[in-house]
Amino acid sequence: MKITKDMGITDTVQKYPETIEVFMRFGMGCIGCAAASFENIEEGALVHGIDPDEIVAKLNEAVQ
Repeated sequence: MKITKDMGITDTVQKYPETIEVFMRFGMGCIGCAAASFENIEEGALVHGIDPDEIVAKLNEAVQ
């Protein structure tokens, strides 16, 4: 796995732009959100009621 739930949202999107679609599909408009600059994927997922392990799996599929 390249992406882990402790990675920052902004860092992930910058390193792997192909993950933007996954975040959007899960209802996480993280690209423009100020919280994305200091939240990691797990924190952002939990705020949105999303299983962190599920979104991390989909993010990793996107970067394969």
